[in-house]
Amino acid sequence: MRPSALKMPPSYAITSVDHALKLVAVLQLEGGLTVAAAADRLGVARSTAHRVLQMLVYRDFAVQDEDRTYRPGLVLELPAHSPARAAELRSMSLPYLQRLGAIFDESVNISIRAGKTTRFIASIECRRALRVTSREGMVFPLHRTTTGMLHLASLPDRELQDYLDRHLDGHRAQRRSLLQDLNRVRRTGFALNLERSERGLVAIGVPVPCVGSGLFAGLSVSMPSVRYDEQRLDGYVSVLRSASHDLARDLTARGTDVPMSERAVYQ
Repeated sequence: MRPSALKMPPSYAITSVDHALKLVAVLQLEGGLTVAAAADRLGVARSTAHRVLQMLVYRDFAVQDEDRTYRPGLVLELPAHSPARAAELRSMSLPYLQRLGAIFDESVNISIRAGKTTRFIASIECRRALRVTSREGMVFPLHRTTTGMLHLASLPDRELQDYLDRHLDGHRAQRRSLLQDLNRVRRTGFALNLERSERGLVAIGVPVPCVGSGLFAGLSVSMPSVRYDEQRLDGYVSVLRSASHDLARDLTARGTDVPMSERAVYQ
């Protein structure tokens, strides 16, 4: 759009989307918002404002403090990374996600490290009634995702301890369990997430090889824990690694610097 062009509202405006975007802008610019203030800004009932804010919380655009004030969430606080590289990675990974979804008949994802968090940039849901829903756009702490675990396992011990001190200080059992899992990642080169991000959810992830410029990515399959069969773990990992290798080959052929090198995990 030219700078001098007038901005025109869309012919078929979606009010609920407009409400959500307005509150995202307020959170990013002003930093805090109550339900009453949100309702006043939107000119709607408090119940409507509350539903919009709760959806922003679910998608990590907002968090709610103990005093019930809503503040910017992880998505709005993400450190800078290359949108172009992330967009290209997402675009090129979609055919692989489609194939993996058909092979596994489970939901599959590709995610990247964004600072101390993992951001899901693409997801394909399976068609089963009981399934893991799309994680696209969602953000989790590193220690709660397979890609995050792969990254943490690649860190020098000192940096890993600094992360644990900052994020799991006072949680000895969680810290001990995570360290055991990360040692396994270092031995095997894949990550197994047993209900770390959500109760009743299991995920298996592998890195996308290639030395990149800022992006660290992983492919994963996620499923309800009732369907997870440990006897099939090696099969899941083998298929994921094959897809990861082929995706990295295609990215390299296009001259795209992406994610990480498996060397960091296999050392």
